[in-house]
Amino acid sequence: MSERFLWQFEWDCGRQGDLEGLFVATEAEVQELMGQDVNFGEVLGKHSEVYGTIEEGEITKVELDTETVEKVTAILGDTWSGYNPLEYVSYECSKCEYNYTANEFNKEKGMCNYCAKEMEAE
Repeated sequence: MSERFLWQFEWDCGRQGDLEGLFVATEAEVQELMGQDVNFGEVLGKHSEVYGTIEEGEITKVELDTETVEKVTAILGDTWSGYNPLEYVSYECSKCEYNYTANEFNKEKGMCNYCAKEMEAE
């Protein structure tokens, strides 16, 4: 398993406010996140609809040893506070062509969990 680190996410949303978060991920996961579209929904209030593309500089590594990161992650999970942008990446289903979040999408099959389940049933 690759080493995991603590990362700080900061996104300036103008007058609406800011999104911040502390989360655990590998360097490869964070690098893959760069340039990805994310959709946080109405997290800053009704009709706020916060979405955009993750860019360099919006996620920075926190200097904390990996042993400590893993110990705290065992208690708090991968998201320590605020928003984890990895959970809000939009993936387009190759079958129905709708967008889904990471927990609704099967990366291996390239489709949403709903379409994947339908295909298994056929």
